[in-house]
Amino acid sequence: MKDDLILISQNDAVEAQKIFKLLSNPTRMQIMYLLEQTELTVSQIKDRLGIEQSVVSHQLQLFKQHQLVTVRKVGKLSYYRLEDQHIISILTQTLKHANHVLHH
Repeated sequence: MKDDLILISQNDAVEAQKIFKLLSNPTRMQIMYLLEQTELTVSQIKDRLGIEQSVVSHQLQLFKQHQLVTVRKVGKLSYYRLEDQHIISILTQTLKHANHVLHH
């Protein structure tokens, strides 16, 4: 065995775990996928997914805590957009793998 193998730092592993936890919820995945495509308000997300406004707001708060979304205010409306392209890349690759597993 090689002696110079490198380990993931504990801080990086913990942060990665938090990200995977965010991605493990189907509603959050749907919201991320929508926000990667365009800016949307809470109401627009609610209508598109057919879920309660409070659920959307809660998920967006989690995204904000992890610096995944940006918010643009126009009057009383807040428009959300996915900020971190790394996340959409992870989501896209995961969905490709899921599709591969389901169809092979």
